[in-house]
Amino acid sequence: MICKLENIEVNYEAYGAGTPILMLHGSPVDHRLMKGCMEPVFNNRDGYKRIYMDLPGMGKTKGESWITNIDEMLEVVIKFIEKVIPNENFLIAGESYGGYLSRGVIYKLGSRIDGLLLICPAIILQYEKRNVPKHTVLKRDVTLLSQLNPSDAESFNSIQVVQSKSIWERYRDEILSGIEVADIEFLENIDANGYKFSFDVDNMEENFNKPTLMLLGRQDSRVGYKDAWSILEKYPRATFAVLDSAGHNLQLEQSEIFNCLTNEWLDRIEEDSTKQ
Repeated sequence: MICKLENIEVNYEAYGAGTPILMLHGSPVDHRLMKGCMEPVFNNRDGYKRIYMDLPGMGKTKGESWITNIDEMLEVVIKFIEKVIPNENFLIAGESYGGYLSRGVIYKLGSRIDGLLLICPAIILQYEKRNVPKHTVLKRDVTLLSQLNPSDAESFNSIQVVQSKSIWERYRDEILSGIEVADIEFLENIDANGYKFSFDVDNMEENFNKPTLMLLGRQDSRVGYKDAWSILEKYPRATFAVLDSAGHNLQLEQSEIFNCLTNEWLDRIEEDSTKQ
C-alpha cells in the first residue's frame, strides 16, 4: 500500500485488526526484516493491526532529496503515523536504526504509545562511538558458506554469530533482499550530514512508563549491548534481555526466545489495558 504524504509516498503493508503496532526496520534493509520476525508472533494472537513501513531510501519508499538528516527521517515517520494511525494510541517496535527512530517517536508522541519493543537497538548512531565486541562466530557452517556465492557468503559470515541453512534462508529473504534494493547513496548522505537527532532523544520530560522490551545480542558486533544499559532507567517497565549465541540478527538466531519474550511483552500490555 501507499501512504501519500505532502512530499513523499511511503510504502507499507498492514495486517490484522485491532491495536495498531508500528514496525520500524533497521538500515539499509526494509519492512521484510520486521515482517519476518513479527508475523509469526501473531499466528495465534488476534487483536492487533501490524503496520510495516519502508523508511525513505529503503524498500519501495523513495529517498526524496529534501530528506537530508535523521530529524527529517523522523518527520516522515511522525507524519505517517498522523495519516495512518490518526488520533489513536499505538504500540511501536523498532530494530537497530528503527530502534533509534522509535525513541524519537517516544520523545515526540510518548503519551500516545502504550508499549515499546526494541530489537538490537542503535543507542548511538555513530559507529565509532559505540561500545561493541569484536565479531565472533560461535557456530560456523563451512559447508553452507562454500555453497553460497562469495559476496553472499561474506555478507552472511560478517554478521551472523550462528550459521545454518535455515538461518541463511531467512537472512536472504528478510535482510539481504532489502539491502540489495536500498538507496545507499541517499543513506550515506544522511550519515554525512550528522548521524544523530538535533535533540537529546533520551532527555525526556518524563520516563516512558509503559511495558517495554529491550532485546540485545551478547555477541552483537554492530550495536553491542552495553550502550543500551545506559538508557534503562528511562524505561521503568522494561524487561532487559541480553541473549547469548545471538548477534545483530538475534531474531533469526534465537527465534524461540524472541517469540516467547515478545508474547510476554504483549501480555503485559494487555494486562495494562484491562486496568485502565
